[in-house]
Amino acid sequence: MRGSLPNKGGKIRQFSCTSCKGYFLETHGTLFHGKQAAVERIVRVLACLAEGLGIRATSRVFEVDANTVLQWLVEAAEQLRAFAAYFLCELHLEQLQLDEVYAVLRAFKAGAISDKEAIKRLERSPCWVWTAMDPASKLLVVVDIGSRTLAMAQRVVHQVTEVVAPGCVPLFLTDGLKDYATALLTHYGYWRQPERCQDKGPMPKPRWMPLPALRYAQVVKSYRRRRIVGVKHRVVFGSWLAIEQVLATCGWTINTAFVERLNLDIRQRVAAIGRRVNTVCQGEAGLRDQLTLFQVYHNFVFPHASLRQACAEPMATAGRGSAKRWRPCTPAMAAGLTDHVWSLKEVLLYRVPPWPQPQVR
Repeated sequence: MRGSLPNKGGKIRQFSCTSCKGYFLETHGTLFHGKQAAVERIVRVLACLAEGLGIRATSRVFEVDANTVLQWLVEAAEQLRAFAAYFLCELHLEQLQLDEVYAVLRAFKAGAISDKEAIKRLERSPCWVWTAMDPASKLLVVVDIGSRTLAMAQRVVHQVTEVVAPGCVPLFLTDGLKDYATALLTHYGYWRQPERCQDKGPMPKPRWMPLPALRYAQVVKSYRRRRIVGVKHRVVFGSWLAIEQVLATCGWTINTAFVERLNLDIRQRVAAIGRRVNTVCQGEAGLRDQLTLFQVYHNFVFPHASLRQACAEPMATAGRGSAKRWRPCTPAMAAGLTDHVWSLKEVLLYRVPPWPQPQVR
């Protein structure tokens, strides 16, 4: 390390390269490089956005222009996408729960389309947030935005196949959307030549069949006057026994409760998806940036009470309080991706090294 440079309330360390014998700043290759604002100030602004405060409200709290806050969010989202792609790869998952939650963009709220067209496009609206999470570790594996169509289901399942380890086929649990079955069969299927039943006639055509390891079940809910009146469990691929064996290790039954609980976290911490709010995004790009921030914050920064781990020995605190008996744990720690709780500043200062990109399968 060569020394430190002042930066409006903080100092930026300067390092020397052992290869080229040159010097570079600590913030080189990160969001903070070239910024006049203090690093701590930018981190606090992004932390408020990650906790669910809107862009304009954040700008009023920190007395920063709203366009500046938006620019910091856009630059941070670009860096965080690389961060998430670097860590979320070759995952060994036992099960995955997938769901989709409706969101409102300003173009639909402001009357950019007619009421008739809005009713027609409600189900196929592009404002759906698709999620895939591991219920055991609470790890948010995939988050995407798109219409509630087969093409989008194919896209989400394809992203799942890119982050899981080769040969890993987790148990899939979803709601009653029929497009999931087609998407899963497309990615986890193979051609099989049926046996000939008759001596004469043409050979039967090959059929696309699911892999023997594919297990998929649905939770189908019936509604009446916007209330749930019935819940049915449906096994689409695999057998009841195979699915129950996977869930029995955790003491669970077929459910989508964990991903539905995740929808609540998204609505609370992504201002644009909250119900009956005025923090509506202008378009899909802004919503995608906020979801990227939420995904990294949820996986690496925010400890979950249900994942806490008991300490081997009670740890004394700095004050006069009782000794700590529990160690905070994030979904990334529970999934074995990291060994500590990251701070948002640590995440934003992390320079993602080049790594081999996943090949298309």
